[in-house]
Amino acid sequence: MPELPEVEVVRRGLDDHLIGARFDAVRVTHPRANRGQDKPLASLLVGRTVLATGRRGKYLWLLLDDHHALFIHLGMSGQMLVGTPGTCTAVHTRILADLKGVDGRALELAFVDQRTFGRWLYAPLVDGVPAPVAHIARDPLEPDFDAVATARRIRASRSPVKSVLLNQEIVSGIGNIYADEALFAAGIRPVRKAYRLRQKDTVNLLSCARAVMERALEAGGTSFDALYVNVNGASGYFSRSLNVYGRKGQPCVRCGGEIERVSISNRSSHFCPRCQRI
Repeated sequence: MPELPEVEVVRRGLDDHLIGARFDAVRVTHPRANRGQDKPLASLLVGRTVLATGRRGKYLWLLLDDHHALFIHLGMSGQMLVGTPGTCTAVHTRILADLKGVDGRALELAFVDQRTFGRWLYAPLVDGVPAPVAHIARDPLEPDFDAVATARRIRASRSPVKSVLLNQEIVSGIGNIYADEALFAAGIRPVRKAYRLRQKDTVNLLSCARAVMERALEAGGTSFDALYVNVNGASGYFSRSLNVYGRKGQPCVRCGGEIERVSISNRSSHFCPRCQRI
């Protein structure tokens, strides 16, 4: 599933192409891509202008000129592709929209989703974010993210710290990949009970998570297959810089010891037993 850096890469691409564009037509070709919507999506979007783009954690949206938003969840395999009309011919195209840009040129916005876990949803705003994400915690890349308060919430849990990092209602945007990488950078074992961590170590962990995801952004995100791409269809390259995730049995880049894998809440977690001692 795309995590914060991958979704932010997509948001930035949409921001470059769609600000000021107006929806002229919308075609939903698979009902799951717009599940939960009472009215036809075309009747809600046609005529609406995109004012801005937004993101919280793994979710993104287009802010519209009627005080609503087009909420977008990429799910496991969702792609947002922008091009000229007729560009997208992917067999798994679920929604296709025609827009007119601020310069009058025609644009095509395609939502391609092989596994159909993602969706678009026209939604009202609640405190400045779409209703479907109103319960989601702020993420480490947001300007008003409070690392000290978030660290306290993490330490209130008796679950393994890896599980707490994946709880989007405590801190959003961090998934399996970047949780493993942040824990390695902070020297904390994924099985460590969150309530046993010191406050300063937990704040440092959140700082490491931010740093890891900022580096991933610079590389365009992490791509392990063809399912994650940016709006132009290009893959990200941060997978080449991963220190522990997916490297079971390989030597640690820091100490040379063997990377191990454990299962926590049915999720694989990778760590270096020598470097991660906390």
